[in-house]
Amino acid sequence: MQVFMPILLVILLVCAIAVTFSRNLLNSILIFMSFSLVMSVIWMLLESPDLAITEAAVGAGVTTILFVVTLKKIHAITADNVHMDRVDDIDAGNMFTDEEEGKEGSDEL
Repeated sequence: MQVFMPILLVILLVCAIAVTFSRNLLNSILIFMSFSLVMSVIWMLLESPDLAITEAAVGAGVTTILFVVTLKKIHAITADNVHMDRVDDIDAGNMFTDEEEGKEGSDEL
């Protein structure tokens, strides 16, 4: 158990840093959920099962569901967004469409 605790603490630190740098809200929620699950394991190792169950139920369960429902309600996540994020990452270098390129080229003359 002594070796397992520092590993879990490092995972907590990585989750905390990752959620601050995440630009996708859904990814942030999933990272937050994993933080809560690791925290509930730590509570179990500290021999506090009541806090572990509460952390797992509230932190990873109810809060995650509320965040996802909120994102759905404000239309921040849709099925198209999940696929379009990947396309946007690939096509980030193409800033203009063909019509806009033609307009900008004519301004330079």
